[in-house]
Amino acid sequence: QVHMVESGGGLVQAGESLRLSCAASGSIFSITAMGWYRQAPGKQRELVAHITSGGSRKYANSVKSRFTISRGDAKSTADLQMNSLKSEDTAVYYCYAFIRTEAMGVLLQYWGQGNQVTVSS
Repeated sequence: QVHMVESGGGLVQAGESLRLSCAASGSIFSITAMGWYRQAPGKQRELVAHITSGGSRKYANSVKSRFTISRGDAKSTADLQMNSLKSEDTAVYYCYAFIRTEAMGVLLQYWGQGNQVTVSS
């Protein structure tokens, strides 16, 4: 079984920064990519940031140049540095990882429990 734990959410004022962290553990053979989606009430789920095992990064246009995603050396952790936060960034942020639990197993997406980020104006 795979366990996903994320942390780092909170309440900040506009213009301030937060860093989210995500860690995967358990029966893992490999992790090909990690990232975050966010979900705000009444809005579509949005892919915020994505990073592959090779270090390729993608960002939503709304956060590009403000957010930075990175992975640890073991490739089982990820961090999302969020700078210059805006009220529009308020949402629940869900970390994910694409994981194979065995060498020839199927690639599956696993999710963290979610972290509330609230940015006050």
